[in-house]
Amino acid sequence: MGNILLFTLIIGIASALILLPVYKNEQLNAKESKQLKSGIILAVIIILMPAVFAFYYFSNNDRNFSSLWPLAILVTAGGSIFSKGVERKFKGILFLLSLIAGAYFLTAFILNADEKYELAKMDQKVEIKTFDETETPASVPPQFARNKMKKAFGQVPNTSYYELGNLQIQKVNGEYVYIAPVEFSGFFKWWNGNQTPGYFSLSATDSSENPKFIKSEMVYTPSSYFNKNIERHIRMHEPKKIFYGDVQLEIDEDGKPYYIRSYGEFVSARNGFDVKGIVVVDSKSGETKEYPLANVPKFIDGAVSPEVVSLQNSYFGNFVHGFWNSKFGKSDVKLPSDEGTEANVSPIFDENGVMYYFTDFTSPKEGVDSMLGYSLTNSRTGEATYYTGNPDQSYMDSQGALQIIEKKFIEKKWHGQMPILYNFYGEASWLTPVLDSNGFLQHYFIVSAANPEISVFGVTPNEALKQYKTALQRGKGTVNGSSKAEEKQLSGTVLRVYKEKSGDFTIVSFLLDNHKNYLISSEKAPLAIYLKEGDRVSVKYLETGEEFLPAKTIVIEGLE
Repeated sequence: MGNILLFTLIIGIASALILLPVYKNEQLNAKESKQLKSGIILAVIIILMPAVFAFYYFSNNDRNFSSLWPLAILVTAGGSIFSKGVERKFKGILFLLSLIAGAYFLTAFILNADEKYELAKMDQKVEIKTFDETETPASVPPQFARNKMKKAFGQVPNTSYYELGNLQIQKVNGEYVYIAPVEFSGFFKWWNGNQTPGYFSLSATDSSENPKFIKSEMVYTPSSYFNKNIERHIRMHEPKKIFYGDVQLEIDEDGKPYYIRSYGEFVSARNGFDVKGIVVVDSKSGETKEYPLANVPKFIDGAVSPEVVSLQNSYFGNFVHGFWNSKFGKSDVKLPSDEGTEANVSPIFDENGVMYYFTDFTSPKEGVDSMLGYSLTNSRTGEATYYTGNPDQSYMDSQGALQIIEKKFIEKKWHGQMPILYNFYGEASWLTPVLDSNGFLQHYFIVSAANPEISVFGVTPNEALKQYKTALQRGKGTVNGSSKAEEKQLSGTVLRVYKEKSGDFTIVSFLLDNHKNYLISSEKAPLAIYLKEGDRVSVKYLETGEEFLPAKTIVIEGLE
């Protein structure tokens, strides 16, 4: 509190010196002149200082002197009006300089567009690694998770005092979970309660699990007031730091809750943002620590806030050829999607448990649902990679995938949420949870980004994946395996054969004398329709570890 009072006092004294004329007014006697000057000083103290204090206290704005440029214009203008002679010229020069500074601050977003692009520039690759189908993607949609937590709110003591806070995904003790704090539902509830009782945790991979309420008292929260408000608490400890994005709840491996917030620097003239680190606050004791991104504690997944990533995506997509091109010519401009679950980006985890923010980019041209590429941003380091996708194919964007789902279930009025692009079996594919009108999970929908006519849905992600493999074999897609699938070849004798008609093609399932099952479509191997028990075959397949292994080719002895 002392810092903000000192800051306000310095502003008040400086403003009074500029506003107060030092010349002697010949029309006033000494007593009247002294009364005028005392009146001006008193007016500054009574009006300006409380107003400045209130602005910085309630807005939690950074207390850097560069934030005072609007006030500087008003004060120097007033000083010029009240003064005369040489003093007026001097204060007029201050007014002119403050106007120039104001113009610089107001036009910085035009001048620093190239700097923003260079800051957000990403490494470029063609395609992400293929998904390991033995794993389960973190695919429980946040709206569904939130609904389940609300229904479990009876676990919270003194329920009427609280409401559910913001949802966030993270990895805790090797499990992917949604966490959401219990927040105060109003000022008087905070006044009487003083601290919240804990937070909810729910699996982000298993939609059948129920939320668990974890008791862990929190004093410094987003819904607390005055100096117990978490944002104000952080500002009081870090008065000059530049923050961007909301505070986020992070749970350590022992289940202890912390609030974090990303800090950084302006690109130039109080405009733009470059993330540098985080501030971590113990939600009970208020203990505050600062970490650069390179030294972020291991339990923290979202060191770079989703708002920062969304901002960087905007820089990368819009300012490739400067500011004016983003407004008029729009050459090579690509717009980041707004279909993400957190500030227009969606958090996902790789095979190593590292969290990334996913965003797809589309054309600025209206009515076009073709995806120009997609990005993954490391949530701990802020490092990003832009994937162009297969240059020989045109990919559908996330909005197109959602539209297909809407048309597929138009009678039931179901909708998709949280579309994520995966590389399933070598095919760029959208995985999207399907929710009903009440926000409850009904299906998982998978559609090929390059061949939208190939689509399936299942009750679980793994069930949908199995159906998708079959759909790819009978459609225009290709099954090229997963990140851990090894291509193998063997010869054997057919023990059993099962053939199923699917559209214009036949799906052939067969059991070899090694007692393993294989699956192939007649589209890939037309002669497979003649396969019968006792045939000797040579099969090239993928060792995916599944019950029915996908065959890429089959050669039947005597037919080829």
